[in-house]
Amino acid sequence: MKFPKSLPSSHQSLLEHIVQSLSQDHRLCGIGCSGSYASDTMDQYSDLDIVIAIDPMFYQEVMAQRFEILKQFENMLAAFTGEHVGEPRLIISIFDNKELVHVDFKFVSLPDAATRVDDTQVIWERGSLLSDVFATATPQYPQPDPQWIEDRIWIWTHYAAAKIARGEYFETLEFLSFLRINVLSPLALKQAGLTPSGVRTIEKRLPAFADKLLHTVAMPERDSLKSALMHCVSIYLELRDNENIVTNDRAKDACVRYLTEQV
Repeated sequence: MKFPKSLPSSHQSLLEHIVQSLSQDHRLCGIGCSGSYASDTMDQYSDLDIVIAIDPMFYQEVMAQRFEILKQFENMLAAFTGEHVGEPRLIISIFDNKELVHVDFKFVSLPDAATRVDDTQVIWERGSLLSDVFATATPQYPQPDPQWIEDRIWIWTHYAAAKIARGEYFETLEFLSFLRINVLSPLALKQAGLTPSGVRTIEKRLPAFADKLLHTVAMPERDSLKSALMHCVSIYLELRDNENIVTNDRAKDACVRYLTEQV
């Protein structure tokens, strides 16, 4: 196996052990690694994002036995499935390999491996089965839909303003986080030609924009939350100017007025 230069030694020895063991299972067609492994940007804090491609004939069987298959690794400390992130095929785990290593195992039927959000490097396969499937489609990361956001943002603004007015401060804090992750950062990253993966590494990828986001961070206090929400609105309007969408300025004016005058 040829590994990226940035792969930490603790991750490499664990990955070699995982591949050596899983490749003995005749039901598996190939193993790939995505994320920072594929982009050669790993560090000691990185996860291992492993894709396991299964012969379609054995897919249901393997899915039913996933935990049994992974229990062969004595240094796996804990694991659970990924329904909370909308991916039930995923098993999220932690290994003690002298250092703690987070490992995500995504079990997919071989044809479904073509659908992926980022590049995935093949690290083992039977013949060229997995490489051939990857060659049929390019990775497509989900992009934010500016019109979808515009159709919702002003109702969301009123919702958050009402929470502040009611004194539900911690719930408002969570909502501000929602706006940063799902609206502001994805739009800014998309417009900069970068992968719109929420606020992940936003400090490194868009440092000037990250400075703006600082003004959307609040304390659980009325004035602080109101100021943060108003900054969210201001940042959104700047981003909206760069998009070709149908705007709802009647809703904007009414909801911003409610925020400024009634909160």
